Amino acid sequence: MTQERQKVGPPAADRGVYGISVTAELSGISQQSLRLYERYGLVIPARSAGGTRRYSADDLDRLQRISELTAAGVNLAGIARILSLEDRNADLDDRNVILERDNAALEIDNADLRASGLRKRSPTPSSDALTDNNERTGPKRSTGQRKDGPNP
Repeated sequence: MTQERQKVGPPAADRGVYGISVTAELSGISQQSLRLYERYGLVIPARSAGGTRRYSADDLDRLQRISELTAAGVNLAGIARILSLEDRNADLDDRNVILERDNAALEIDNADLRASGLRKRSPTPSSDALTDNNERTGPKRSTGQRKDGPNP
């Protein structure tokens, strides 16, 4: 019987693995402050099945940023706003990268189409063609009425 070995390595950055006491030791922030930050929504740790807080490496990075802001004299409401704006900015940066990549691909496709000559102007009907068409089908109705009777 052979068992497949799983790769052993550090957990994913967003996976909650550290308990509150380990997080307090790693971050230099007291357990009570960690609970307070959670109450204010500054950090939201994962929870185990038993309800125990589990902090991730991403949470530790966020706690470091919170420590920097508190050391700079920013209150918790200000920190919440700053973190929210920083998160939004990061999301917009990610979106911008995607849009720039898509735009570059479209520019290449556009250049390829131009080079291959497939992108030509569609011919516009000339007035002669319209006249010929009117002679075959008759003049267009301009009475404002539908074929089946007057408009309601």
